[in-house]
Amino acid sequence: MSVTLHQLSHKISKTPVRIPVQWLRHRGFTQSDVFLGSYPRSGSTWLRFLLSEILTGQSPEFSRTNQLIPDVGKHSGAVALLPKNGRLIKTHESYRPEYKKAVYLVRDARDVVSSEYAYQTSLGWFKGGFDDYVKCFVRGTVDGYGSWQDHVSSWVNSPLARGGNLLVLRFEDLRRDTVETLSEICDFMAVEIERDVIKRAIDNNSLEKMREKEKRNPQRASREGRFVRSGLVEGWRGKLSEEQIQMIERYAGEALSRLGYSCGEMTATPSSPGAPVVSASA
Repeated sequence: MSVTLHQLSHKISKTPVRIPVQWLRHRGFTQSDVFLGSYPRSGSTWLRFLLSEILTGQSPEFSRTNQLIPDVGKHSGAVALLPKNGRLIKTHESYRPEYKKAVYLVRDARDVVSSEYAYQTSLGWFKGGFDDYVKCFVRGTVDGYGSWQDHVSSWVNSPLARGGNLLVLRFEDLRRDTVETLSEICDFMAVEIERDVIKRAIDNNSLEKMREKEKRNPQRASREGRFVRSGLVEGWRGKLSEEQIQMIERYAGEALSRLGYSCGEMTATPSSPGAPVVSASA
């Protein structure tokens, strides 16, 4: 698909036309399917690469990973990676009743906004400055997925959460203790995996190796930069102005606090700087 068509598709996704389109895409699921939900730029691509390798024993490229754990609407021919012929299906949508079991990956909105801005400007989807983007982000008009805080609320308050069929994970925890977090996901999906397999998948999907995969199989954002970016935990502290932070916290502060993110500490020192890891999401 050309850049122009992608831009047109993005514009259409923010109109009422997306409602019937999403209805058509959300068909053909089974009770055994598990969804990987997230707001864009929350680390879902890295997670899909990790899970693809853990569940198949192979280190796939972008095209193969997109087949193994496809987007909603492209799931009809997906491989059954889970017990009882269940499939893993990626979604950036807010919670929908068609989802019967899901892992929801969330990332600090203050980091999401800068990553999403870089991604959308690289594709020509947003023409304004970062101040304007932050305003659109908190109001839910930068894409068809609504605001970050409403997206989070739809999932954490969903029937899945009340029924024990939702596993909410923070990107920051996936980064901090990747082995343990992936083990938790596998347990949730009723898949028995040895830790050596998990560790091997982590090694094979480091930031450097993910960038090598992107070079071999460029993505849309690769034309004007990188699709695979460096994801720093609390990287927003060195990127956002106090005014931008205040605006995000005014709109999303309640959701941030509920998920364990600190608010009102704009000049605090990051608690876990660590080494950067991949944070890419289509």
